[in-house]
Amino acid sequence: MIVFPAIDIYEGKAVRLQKGDFNAVTKYGDYPADMAQRWADLGAQYLHVVDLDGALAGASRNTDPIKEILKRVSIPIEVGGGIRTLDDVKMMLDLGVDRVILGSVAVKDPQLVAEACKLYGEKIVVGIDAKDGIVAVNGWGESGEMRSEDLARDMAAVGVKTIIYTDISRDGMLSGVNIDATVKLAQASGIGVVASGGVSSLDDIRAVKAHEKDGVVGVITGKAIYDGRLDLKEAFKLAAE
Repeated sequence: MIVFPAIDIYEGKAVRLQKGDFNAVTKYGDYPADMAQRWADLGAQYLHVVDLDGALAGASRNTDPIKEILKRVSIPIEVGGGIRTLDDVKMMLDLGVDRVILGSVAVKDPQLVAEACKLYGEKIVVGIDAKDGIVAVNGWGESGEMRSEDLARDMAAVGVKTIIYTDISRDGMLSGVNIDATVKLAQASGIGVVASGGVSSLDDIRAVKAHEKDGVVGVITGKAIYDGRLDLKEAFKLAAE
């Protein structure tokens, strides 16, 4: 299982939101690349990066900070936020990003996801962000009007191999991972799912780890590591057991 430290970029800074609310922003650093270096130095295998401005605008807005991260660390990174076209996907991969996360477009244009999977295979990941089991799109500001499990099945059918599932109600709240919903998504789709939202302690890492056999292949942590509540080295050790 992989533990992914998260780096959310808003107006060029490293931040965290609460429940996806852009009125509840906490800034953790002026330079996202510094955070990337910090997590890499602690032993991170992979980084999860989100362009929050891009998610709102529907087009990438923080390519410069992403380029800086790629210069600073040698570990792979995945990037999401505002990636809505095949040209956007190619641009990110050409920068050196290892995996591209498609979110809103998975709801609005599943055929594009199918084409991306044909072109780039497992470099394409779909992010399913949900409130009460209903998919949210466009920076989490709108309902996608479909159930997360239905979208997961559709994405598996077009060739997606990995889904990142975020329970928006728990994101940035340190309230524990929604294990039940994450496992249901993995079982419904039959593909690997990365849990996101609510990690607060090593107990959450253990809880996710216990469901590897169900198809839960990783977990993303953000606020807990920025606030020092989660010992990242211990989390990496636990995940590797």
